[in-house]
Amino acid sequence: MAGVITHDRPPAAEGRQGGPLIVTEDAELLDDLLRLCAAAGARPEVHHGVPEHRGSWEAAPLVLVGDDAARRVRGAARRRGVVLVGRDQDDSGVWRRAVEIGADHVLMLPDGEQWLVDRIADVAEGVGRPALTVGVLGGRGGAGASTLACALAVTSAREGRRTLLVDADPLGGGLDVLLGGEGVEGLRWPAFAASRGRVGGGALEESLPELHALRVLSWDRGDSVAIPAQAVRAVLAAARRRGGAVVVDLPRRIDEGVAEALAQLDLGVLVVPADLRAIAAAGRVASSVGMVLRDLRVAVRGPYAPGLDDREVARLLGLPLVGEVPVEPPLLDGGVPPGGSARGPLARFCSAFWQRVPVEGGGV
Repeated sequence: MAGVITHDRPPAAEGRQGGPLIVTEDAELLDDLLRLCAAAGARPEVHHGVPEHRGSWEAAPLVLVGDDAARRVRGAARRRGVVLVGRDQDDSGVWRRAVEIGADHVLMLPDGEQWLVDRIADVAEGVGRPALTVGVLGGRGGAGASTLACALAVTSAREGRRTLLVDADPLGGGLDVLLGGEGVEGLRWPAFAASRGRVGGGALEESLPELHALRVLSWDRGDSVAIPAQAVRAVLAAARRRGGAVVVDLPRRIDEGVAEALAQLDLGVLVVPADLRAIAAAGRVASSVGMVLRDLRVAVRGPYAPGLDDREVARLLGLPLVGEVPVEPPLLDGGVPPGGSARGPLARFCSAFWQRVPVEGGGV
């Protein structure tokens, strides 16, 4: 059980923070709190009462006060980010003690363990502004969505953003191949199939292959073609907590895992070739995706059928227009990835996209 008392939440931390401060003399409770800190990847500071060292109480990103220690911290300076932790679900007096010490939350173990692990991990990782997360999918097969997804990610990394490219299409052959890095060491999707709850953002980033200054989560060449929705949720949430940009290459079919990915996007880009059959197919894709994703836009690829241009394609689909996607070979001579040439038309298109998106996306 976790309860909330009406105080402001502590401000989002920028950069990696220290571990929480634990105040308790209850050996059993301390063991549990240390276990939860270890699960969250945090190293706590432990005291029996308010720390004598000046500033420790005020500076800690999170303070976990055992119910046994509530009286001993009653005179401490009021601050945000204090959690009163107990075990007795039937003790109504815990709320009075929480108010007396200025706690933001009252939490009872073991019911509130997952909430507390998440909160400890937040302060340990230094969670700040979440990543701008963009999904790319094709209006029909062969539309060039994977090429655009790679180019967006490569351009983002070249411009100095922390960037993660996520391959959410198990039948696409692997984005690591498209980037020329199928032999680079690092984990692929099947390694995360059993993920539940929270995945550490830093650990995720460090475990993935690094290609062209970005991290890539791709598929391997095994038989696995599905990842449980819970794992998709955990992995993408971890990626978003790291900040920067996350680009997700999506399939056109919608299953539970893809729906989970769509739910975490800030916006989607539907790549549509400029012919009537492709527009008809893209309309069906847009209808399905639109049930989950609120912000879907269209990027048009030529050549154009008679009577069509990019604005007309967008009008027929009823979607905002991103622009016309320049055509470049998926992999140029010398192993240059899509968008790898900064002066190329595709890279210029992607650079303009990243400049416009924060404004068009409402400041995300």
